[in-house]
Amino acid sequence: MGRTLNITLFFACLLLAFIIEVQAQSTSFDVTKYGAKADGSDISEALLSAWKEACNSTTPSTVVVPQGTFSLIQATLTGPCKAPIELRVQGTIKAPEDPSLIKEGEWVNVQYLDQFTLSGGGTFDGQGAKSWGQNDCAKTKVCSKLPNNFSFGFLNNSIVRDVTSLNSKLFHVNVLECNNITFSHFTITAPETSLNTDGIHIGRSNGVNVTDSTIGTGDDCVSIGDGAKQVSVTGVTCGPGHGISVGSLGRFENEQPVVGIFVRNCTLISTQNGVRVKTWPASKTGSATDMHFDDIILQNVSNPIVIDQEYCPWNQCTLDSPSRVKISKVSFNNVKGSSATPLAVKLVCSKSLPCEGVQIGDIDLVYTGTQGNMTSDCANVEPTFMGKQNPPICVKNGTAQSS
Repeated sequence: MGRTLNITLFFACLLLAFIIEVQAQSTSFDVTKYGAKADGSDISEALLSAWKEACNSTTPSTVVVPQGTFSLIQATLTGPCKAPIELRVQGTIKAPEDPSLIKEGEWVNVQYLDQFTLSGGGTFDGQGAKSWGQNDCAKTKVCSKLPNNFSFGFLNNSIVRDVTSLNSKLFHVNVLECNNITFSHFTITAPETSLNTDGIHIGRSNGVNVTDSTIGTGDDCVSIGDGAKQVSVTGVTCGPGHGISVGSLGRFENEQPVVGIFVRNCTLISTQNGVRVKTWPASKTGSATDMHFDDIILQNVSNPIVIDQEYCPWNQCTLDSPSRVKISKVSFNNVKGSSATPLAVKLVCSKSLPCEGVQIGDIDLVYTGTQGNMTSDCANVEPTFMGKQNPPICVKNGTAQSS
């Protein structure tokens, strides 16, 4: 064991030394040298000019947005580049308040890159407050499209660290078709009233890591869509928001399987939900398997533990037909804290495709409200249990049980 640890530390130090050396050799491209000014004028052209020159560099390069407050209408930063590239934002970049000025796509779109880094300690301010009232998802099945703060597409071996996403108009981050991308010490901030401002949405990507980050927003802190594989969410503090969710799944044709979701050592504070898996009823076919929620701390959280295969927001669907998404190999272990509602555990699976391989271990929740005892609601599932369950869960399948 000691020899293995020493070898591991040796290679870790070697990698750190390599990263430091690469950073030291990086060529810098400051956007102010391309005409960007912190005076309210649009820096889109200056940023793109700096990016193109940096992208053509045969040695590692860094595009720098220095201290100050800059305005950016829209940016699409595209590769492939000839060497590793970093966008280092030290100041604040503000989006236009009017979403119609962002003509197509997202506000900041980064795509087709290998070894990309976003860093610098700066803030991307989506200025979404005036847009949230335009969100009509509660009225129509097809929501009006507002721009996300970030779209990361087709990135490999990349990292986003030490930056803040503030007040996005819609999702803060959309991750699509990425492999081996990490979000570390990433801060997301928006009020609870900001509709559909998911923190990090992950779809059709493999090897996504969200670690040591703080997310407070008006929807899911982390939402995991179809095709997500080997996703790790560790050391995340969530709140306000709707919790950490797999799904919703099954709404669209040809959704890809979800495989390998690991949520560990996370804290959720005053969120609408804790950790959950959700699929639409009357859904398209799909599957979600190998999902594990371990060492979760909840503080005043409504709906702490959820599998909901009758997810139907704003009554835009029917419960006549069951979900056709198969859920299997799910575990909830060492989940502790306080529930804001008496219904602490909801495991409602599809009657046509009952959940399989659900494991419950060491659940210890308290409810301090006045609406009665804590309960669980279970249907079409037969979990296996380990350790303590407070409240008692699924004592008899299909009935709510009181503590």
